[in-house]
Amino acid sequence: MEPARILIIDDEPAICSGCKIALSEKGYLVDTVMNGKAGMDAILTGSYDVAMLDMKLPDIDGMEVLRTARRERPDVYVTVMTGYSSVQNAVEALKLGAFDYLAKPFGDDELVLAVGQAVEKKRLVEENLSLRRELLGRFGLDNIVGENLHIARIFEQIEKVAPTDSTVLIYGESGTGKELFARSIQAHSNRAARQFVAVDCSTLSPSLLESELFGHIKGAFTGAIQDKQGIFEVADGGTLFLDDVANLSMDIQAKLLRVLETHDYKPVGASYFKKTSARIIAATNKDLKSMVDEGSFREDLFYRLSVFPVYLPPLRERKDDIPRLAYHFLRYFCRKTGKRIEGFTNDALETLINYDWPGNVRELKNVIERLVIMSDSNTLDLLYLLDHLQMKHRLKGDAIPETLEDLRALKKHLFEESFSQIQKAFLIKALRACDGNVARAAQRVGMKRPNFHALMKKYHVTNESFKT
Repeated sequence: MEPARILIIDDEPAICSGCKIALSEKGYLVDTVMNGKAGMDAILTGSYDVAMLDMKLPDIDGMEVLRTARRERPDVYVTVMTGYSSVQNAVEALKLGAFDYLAKPFGDDELVLAVGQAVEKKRLVEENLSLRRELLGRFGLDNIVGENLHIARIFEQIEKVAPTDSTVLIYGESGTGKELFARSIQAHSNRAARQFVAVDCSTLSPSLLESELFGHIKGAFTGAIQDKQGIFEVADGGTLFLDDVANLSMDIQAKLLRVLETHDYKPVGASYFKKTSARIIAATNKDLKSMVDEGSFREDLFYRLSVFPVYLPPLRERKDDIPRLAYHFLRYFCRKTGKRIEGFTNDALETLINYDWPGNVRELKNVIERLVIMSDSNTLDLLYLLDHLQMKHRLKGDAIPETLEDLRALKKHLFEESFSQIQKAFLIKALRACDGNVARAAQRVGMKRPNFHALMKKYHVTNESFKT
């Protein structure tokens, strides 16, 4: 870490030299000037971290220098020095934005302490800003892929709710990116530089989850050999993301409700309460309202959690985003693997778009990762896609036919849809094996050339792209 740069502005040579010696011995880089104009110029043009400013200067009043510094260079932390020990001057300087004040005469220890506090504060603020920029870079709305109308509305919701401390309930099918959007809310909030703690409520038994959330004291149960912090304590001041909140037991639901209402909780085995200011973002892939009606989820907790509900649509309802997502993941995994794959053929992309994606964005991401790993080509085409994917049609409950006529129509539709993809892949494979020579490809598969060519025309397959 580079040493901090300190500027001393004082018209007394003894003060300037004394400060320079004391601070230089502590590793600071120190410059001195002896009037207000030189000090103001140095602040505006230099790269100082802290300025020690005398209030009584021969040419310009120290307050004017302070005003200019706060207006033009707010990144320079100013500590004022006053020889009159005037509380009024010090208070006025602090109101104008001075970090602190130091009354003359002062000793070396007082000087070093004052400068150290200003430097530490500046670096903490810069670290927080850097962390916030990093979080926005990773989880900012610009980095969430999607231009579908549903997604655009979600972006608007996040921008409105993020700066608040309101509880948010994100609901949607598995794989829609609930944690990604929760992190985006955190990144756009005033808590961006604080902890983001994610808990999967479906992975632990109720007793273990209670200990994880609220902590426990020594001797609370067998194996509790020492006090343990709970996640609510770890996330204090930050954001707690409760995933799969529908899996909470009724007992923990009651305790979570208390936290939401009073912001306090009791560690397991304790006789006292602790406070938490963690913001809650919950997520579920189930219909909590139906669970309330069934009696498996508390109604009061449901309303506490769903202060600001955000619905994430499944990928099949935002098919226009599939090409963007597919190319986004393709570029990402190409960077990770060092491969150079230009993209997808139109046929392959159409297959991706027409698939229902029951696993949503997570499934698409996993599929693209697998294709990139297995690919030896610079383009992912339909044949390659069908070689490595097992995309089975899944029927929804309301799509099951009710009559024999409907059953036959569905059978014909599914056959034609599946067979057309296989037939097209059959043509591509034959042409690729024969370097685009139609006659040889037809002979290879045992077809007459006119029939083979007719199939090519039907599926808009040309031989040019297969010629070496």
